[in-house]
Amino acid sequence: MTTMTYEQAMEEFDPVFGIEVHVELNTKTKMFCGCANEFGAEPNTQVCPVCLGLPGAMPVTNEKAVESAIRLGLALGCSIRESSRFARKNYFYPDLAKDYQISQYDEPTCYEGSLDVVLDDGTVVEIGIERAHMEEDAGKNTHVGGSGGIQGADYSLVDYNRGGVPLVEIVTKPITGMGDRTAEVARAYVATIRDIVRALGISDGRMEQGSVRADVNLSLRPKAVAGESQDDVPFGKRSETKNVNSLRAIERAVHFEAARQATLLLGGQPVVQETRHWHEDTSSTTPGRSKEEAEDYRYFPEPDLLPVQPSREWVEELRSTIPEHPAKMRARLREEWGFSDLEMRDVVAADALVLIAATVQTGTSAQAARKWWMGELSRVANDREVALTSLPVTPDQIAELQGLIDEGKINDKLARQALEGVLAGEGSPTEVVASRGLEVVSDDSALEKAVDEALAAQPDVLAKIQDGKVQAAGAIVGAVMKATRGQADAGRVREIILQRAGVEG
Repeated sequence: MTTMTYEQAMEEFDPVFGIEVHVELNTKTKMFCGCANEFGAEPNTQVCPVCLGLPGAMPVTNEKAVESAIRLGLALGCSIRESSRFARKNYFYPDLAKDYQISQYDEPTCYEGSLDVVLDDGTVVEIGIERAHMEEDAGKNTHVGGSGGIQGADYSLVDYNRGGVPLVEIVTKPITGMGDRTAEVARAYVATIRDIVRALGISDGRMEQGSVRADVNLSLRPKAVAGESQDDVPFGKRSETKNVNSLRAIERAVHFEAARQATLLLGGQPVVQETRHWHEDTSSTTPGRSKEEAEDYRYFPEPDLLPVQPSREWVEELRSTIPEHPAKMRARLREEWGFSDLEMRDVVAADALVLIAATVQTGTSAQAARKWWMGELSRVANDREVALTSLPVTPDQIAELQGLIDEGKINDKLARQALEGVLAGEGSPTEVVASRGLEVVSDDSALEKAVDEALAAQPDVLAKIQDGKVQAAGAIVGAVMKATRGQADAGRVREIILQRAGVEG
């Protein structure tokens, strides 16, 4: 059987897709108990009878989580239900300690919304939102042996710290008509959701830590024949690629699944409705379990929790806290900062927008902020193979570093050394400059001595300068900078050299 490419699949079929985005909320405690909601703790140290589902334990709804969910729903253009219930979603999986998940079923708090997604070329795509419902997260499985995935593993370990963490699951309506831009739209949609939750302050949005995860549903249907509307062509069987946790992977998962399904269909084989495991190392998916329907979960109302009934006054109060749409904010900042379209796209792709904006808010110029975050700091992040946001440096510290340059206390070379110290945990930029002795040497007596020594060592250069070849002064500047470990004020050094040579600058 000939394997299809994504491009060939798009020529032969009409893709239909939907995305379920799971957003972990950054509340201090879990959804229904008082356990800490913190990432990175020792396994199974943030658990209690409630989140483990032990007999007799009684859950209590986290009000802050409800507030965050409503704010997110409003940002997605959703209606807010006046009364909604939690339900028990029953299924067995090792990371679900009590064999059911508390979720919302037929009465989600947030429903019927829409979100404008802006693509790189400025095209705006409206994505319909079916619902945004609250639920609790499951624990985390670690598969040991084999390739690190569930298939081929020797055994699995379960960490229940994540079990009970508050989630909002955002479910799109079926998205049609995107054609060969399907993967691009899917990526842009998830990126927009991530930007929104960060702007709301309800999640750190760190996909690499699972704070935002996406399940990608995709099916292919035949293209309409002459005289037939594409809307009348029924959807095909869909696959659901689970827990895709990077924007790049979202795009690649769509590419792989479209090509896989097209290969099957053109080969006369059926597509099985199932969940699929995403493999980052091979950019491929493998079968999981057959995809359940709602009735398979045997939903019934959670008997231990009261309905969620937000007052209209509270909802309107929360509506006033909704920030600017990320796309509109990017367009405004690009104009304010004077960035080109390409520069802004690079900033967004590097996940540096919020960091640069916070640096600019301190009074630092946008170009200076961009220089640091997109230059030296991006290089360090790449070398360490971590996200830019994970580096141990703050926008305030970058602003302080640039301030030292603007005041003439250090130059760019010394600033990079100071930044190295900040990243190593040696203190603030000012403290590192002081402890490492990095401040620029601007004392004329010290500079004059260094210039005289350099001129004495290179008399031929002095002669060239005196003959009118002023550019030769660069050799002396370099010698002085070397002698002072890069701490001399280069501009003042050049002035002194020309004075010694009796030449006008």
